[in-house]
Formats: sequence, C-alpha cells, structure tokens
Amino acid sequence: MVKKKTTLPAETQNNNFISYFKKMDKILLFVTIILVIIGTLSIVSASSRETVSRYDYSIYHFFNKHLKVLGLSFAASIAILCIPTRYYKILAPVGFLGIGCLIFSLFLIDNIKRGSGAWLESGGQPSEIAKPLIIMMLALVFDYYSKKIKKKQDFNWWIYFGLFVVIGLLFPVLTLVQGDMGTAILTVGISGIMLLASPVSKDVKKNCIIGCFVLALIGCGSLYMVRGKIFTAEQVERLTKFINPCSKYEDSGYQICNGFIAMNDGGLTGLGIGKSRQKYSYIPDPHTDSIFAVVIEEVGLLTGLAILALYLLMICRILNVSMRTKNIRNRYIAFGVAVYLFLHIVFNLGGLLAILPLTGVPLPLITYGGSFTLSFLCSLAVIQRICIESKV
Repeated sequence: MVKKKTTLPAETQNNNFISYFKKMDKILLFVTIILVIIGTLSIVSASSRETVSRYDYSIYHFFNKHLKVLGLSFAASIAILCIPTRYYKILAPVGFLGIGCLIFSLFLIDNIKRGSGAWLESGGQPSEIAKPLIIMMLALVFDYYSKKIKKKQDFNWWIYFGLFVVIGLLFPVLTLVQGDMGTAILTVGISGIMLLASPVSKDVKKNCIIGCFVLALIGCGSLYMVRGKIFTAEQVERLTKFINPCSKYEDSGYQICNGFIAMNDGGLTGLGIGKSRQKYSYIPDPHTDSIFAVVIEEVGLLTGLAILALYLLMICRILNVSMRTKNIRNRYIAFGVAVYLFLHIVFNLGGLLAILPLTGVPLPLITYGGSFTLSFLCSLAVIQRICIESKV
C-alpha cells in the first residue's frame, strides 16, 4: 500500500510567517509603517514642482521610484526575517567584502557624481549599504572577543585594534576622500559609539582611541602632502559658514535660510498639504535633505513634533530589543541600528536648524533616497528578526 504525501509546504510557510508576526515588535512595526506612509506622501508633495520645472519629468517621477524602492525593501525584509542571525557570521563578511571592493573601485576610477565618488552612475550609493554591514561586522567582533574573555583566553588588543580600523574606519576614509563628508562623519560616529559601548576593557578602548587619533593625524598629514589640502573648498564652506545662514543668503546660507522661511511660514498647523511655497525652486531638491522643512511648512510644527516623537519611540523600541536579547552579537547589532537611526536624525535636523553643518545626511523614512531607504528598512527587518529569536 502506497502512502500518500501529506506535506503542505504552503500551509507550513504561512504558519511560519504567522509565528514570526506574533513574535515581532508590533509597536516598532506600526511606527515604521506610519513613517513610511508619511515619508511617501511628503516626497510626492515636496518633489511635485521640482520634478516638472527642473528635470522635465512626470509629477510622480520620484514618487514612482520611491515605491519601487519600498517594494524591493519589502521583499528584502521578508527574506531577512527568514534568515537566522547565526548565519551573519558568513553573510556579513561576504557582503562587507563585496561593498568594500565596490567602494574601492569607485575610489580608483574617481567616478564622481554630485561631488561624491561614493555614487554609482545608476544612482546607487554603496556607502549607505556599508553602514548596516559595518554594524554587523563590529557586533561579530564584539561577540568573538567577549567569548574569549569568558573563557579567559589570551587577548591581543592589537588584533582588536586592527579589526576595528579595517571595519569601522576604512570605508569612512574612502568616502571622505571622494567628497562625501556627511556619510564619512556619520559612519565614524556609529563605529566610535559602538566601540565605547563594546564589552572590552577600558584600557583597550583607550588604546584604540589613541591609535585612531594617531592614524587620523598621519592620514591628514599624508593627504595634505599629496594634494595640498585636507578638505575641498565646498567642505570647508559647509564646516565654517553654517552659523547665521541668512546673513549669507546669496551664498552658502541660501538653502538653510529658505528652510527657516518654510518652517516659519508653516507655524503650528501649516499652510495645508501641497501648499508649500518654498518648494517652488527656493529650496534645492526639496524632497531630499530639506524635506522636513517642507513638511513643517505644509502640516505645521505640531505634526513635525509628532514625527519626532515617533522617531523617539522607534529608538526606544530598538534599544528595548537590544537589552532583552542575551546574545552579544544581536545585542550590539540592535544597539548599532539605534545609533544609526539617532545620528541620522541629529545630523539632518542639526543641519536644517543650522546647529550643525548641512552635510546631505537623509532623514530616515522621510527623505527621498533609494540606497539609504533600502539599507535602513533592511536594518529594521534585522531588528525584527532579533526580536523573533529573543522570544523563542
């Protein structure tokens, strides 16, 4: 008698996804969806005039491109939810090496776009994809050395320092030399904060900081000897002329000052959705760096504060996942993603409010940007996977 097959792969797969959904952080998921919706609507509103007048595209050009990125991000996130984090020991180094080769090739051929060799001709920015990979690689290093400490094995801080330099500082240096100062500074910030929070001793941290400082001096000196300067004229201008931007309205303060005007015109409740005036060729590319100013102009300061509250809630939920997990690797991946989110918010809004130089850092899930949106949503999917594993 032949037995009939009773396996139901489709039902099993559905049950797996139901099980995953039950273990996910629902609040984090809900906040992510809300911010994605707000960002998508903001992009179509902010880009509507610029798309037609400057680029001669359809009014929904950037909106349609953003939807494609969201679709790709959704597919990638589903795949990430199905991959156990224990496989990151293999996947993260492979991805890190691949992105490293791509960034280094851009450095060699000097493929400049918008002042930064970190951009591909297709519009992709591999240095954005490098950020979550750096977080994962550093978390793997922390996990490895924490296990050595528990087993009371020999600890060579020189190896630790070398790994930190290669993982945390190589990409920022390459992107800085190519002109992408914002990405370089932010990536160094992520690596530095993760180093300070790492499970190694204070002496090792101190030695790493001193070593990085010495390397920075050597690098700056070498760069000055080779090309006669450390920063480009545009970078120096951004670093020194962001204070009191409206006094330099015809020069370096044009974009920031028009952002001020937009936020002032919006008041508490805004002019109304789609009624921004500053997006009409006053703010360059209003769907990118300065989109938050357009959002406040249209929907008001109160809604802007509500968006910031959603960001704060998102950071708290990610840190909560980090503290709950007992796995060192997952703990520092989650912590790194929280730092990643926090620094992007600080750098974007700091530049918009003239507290920090305007460095072109996108605002998570609100600013238009394919590579960053994909990388950040995949990072949030990793957090959800960690949350699933911590509830097993």
